[in-house]
Amino acid sequence: MIHLKSKSEIDTIARGGSIIGGLVREVESHIVPGATTGQLDTFCEDYIRSHEGAVPAFKGLYGFPGSVCISMNEEVVHGIPSPKRVLSEGDIVSVDIGVKLEGWCSDAAWTFAVGAIDDEAQKLLRVTEEALDRAIESARAGRHVGDIGAAVVGTVKGTGLGIIRELVGHGVGRDVHEEPQVPNVGRPGYGPMLREGMVIAIEPMLSAGTDMVKTLDDRWTVVTADGSRSAHFEHTVAITDNGPRILTLPLVSQGNGQDRAPDRGKSLDRARADLA
Repeated sequence: MIHLKSKSEIDTIARGGSIIGGLVREVESHIVPGATTGQLDTFCEDYIRSHEGAVPAFKGLYGFPGSVCISMNEEVVHGIPSPKRVLSEGDIVSVDIGVKLEGWCSDAAWTFAVGAIDDEAQKLLRVTEEALDRAIESARAGRHVGDIGAAVVGTVKGTGLGIIRELVGHGVGRDVHEEPQVPNVGRPGYGPMLREGMVIAIEPMLSAGTDMVKTLDDRWTVVTADGSRSAHFEHTVAITDNGPRILTLPLVSQGNGQDRAPDRGKSLDRARADLA
């Protein structure tokens, strides 16, 4: 069942989401050669818990041991943080973050370069982020879930990159994962209709090679079947009467020593600027 959220409930999700937005901005300076994914996990958990009432939504979820998922290079999603996983120059690393605040969840991911990366990796990150932008733009009331996947397909077509099809976005609310599923492939006009009050995680995942994946023996880490690098970008988005509202953005300063959640209908250009 798809649960529609009220405007006040969406505002609450946005408050939790703004913690993720701030964390995405802050964690980048810690993603450097020599850092471990375990250190990044500790930083992320401390940052989340420094906000009153906020907890890492992923910690213990289905038994996951980390506070965030940290996936490197060929790892698509669900990488387990470890003090033994050391970042090196040229790696790419995605940090997938969930926050629970006042009983409501939010979810976002970003893929970062570790130092200087090669042209192939730059292209992978650029196209995946662009796919997220175009997918969010398509998420409007009266359209369908298939329009979101079609926007991803249209962005990726001709780039030589693979769209990971076995993994999908999802609804977000009281639980991290709710209905509907939001695939990264689709046809316009197909799938559940997008209605005002829906809150969904849109999360394109692309690879530099195959679109096939496999799960490692740890039962969590999903990797590309051919070992090619993968990128993952994600936002939690509300369907509103004023277009898609990105809920996982940093707080906006009001200039009076106070902050507020980002405006409804915030443009993608402004959203990217907030995360820069």
